[in-house]
Amino acid sequence: MKIAVLSRNPKLYSTRRLVEAIKERGHEASVIDHLKCDIIMDDTGPSIFHKGQKLTDIDAVIPRIGALVTFYGTAVVRQFEMMNVFSAVESQAITRSRDKLRSLQILSRSGVGMPKTAFTNYSKEENNILKHIGQAPVVIKLLEGTQGLGVVLAETNKAAKSVVQAFDSVKTRVILQEFIEEAGGADIRAFIVNGEIVGAMKRQGKEGEFRSNLHRGGQANVIKLSRAEKTSALSAAKSMGLAIAGVDMLQSKKGPLVLEVNSSPGLEGIEFATGVDITGKIVEYIERSVAKKRKPKDKVKA
Repeated sequence: MKIAVLSRNPKLYSTRRLVEAIKERGHEASVIDHLKCDIIMDDTGPSIFHKGQKLTDIDAVIPRIGALVTFYGTAVVRQFEMMNVFSAVESQAITRSRDKLRSLQILSRSGVGMPKTAFTNYSKEENNILKHIGQAPVVIKLLEGTQGLGVVLAETNKAAKSVVQAFDSVKTRVILQEFIEEAGGADIRAFIVNGEIVGAMKRQGKEGEFRSNLHRGGQANVIKLSRAEKTSALSAAKSMGLAIAGVDMLQSKKGPLVLEVNSSPGLEGIEFATGVDITGKIVEYIERSVAKKRKPKDKVKA
């Protein structure tokens, strides 16, 4: 079987580990830079050219689409889907999860626990919007922020109003979110493959830092999830339609609160923290899915 990893950098840990896992299980692996793909549509059907070469005979793709190139990256994934190539993560699910506001709306509808969150188009109503969240501190997030960037903790209502007004003055949209003090600058990431939690870690931010991202200097340790945390993580991933996902949650007095569902979660932190061969589990999922897709339909009895 030919499996392609859609990645801009073959040297990244996640990309390298996926290629290793594919080869270890006896398959052919390749790395395709999705930004160097041409999407062709004509009356012969959809096709993709990578660096001038037409891509053929690919059985499955594993999207590793960066947040900054979501539009074109998902267009490439969608084209593979149109060519009847199995994608480990569906293009629509990537798009759904990458839209921070839309994903929070979906999570709210699904009924999973989440911090109180507010969004407004009218910044002059800061007092009213803050009432929906509660008293400061309040977390203010850019809708386009990633890896903890574009996240501000406003310690007072006055500070929160100033930050919102500042972002509004440069036409930058933000969401306001309840600050969960008891989380203590830590969060949980549950890694899901095909409806199963295959690993979980607790990430602790460095001293004085309320963000727990490993890219921001946080540390990770393996954790055993409670039943409520497992249920929340699985429900969140399902609501996004993601077969592979990293679900980030906070531990609170009210129970687990889902922060985000990541459609392209990093593999380095979770594999080192848990010791689990998660890349191997991803390839196993692809094997089963492609085999099921190829299985001939049962003949209808006359």
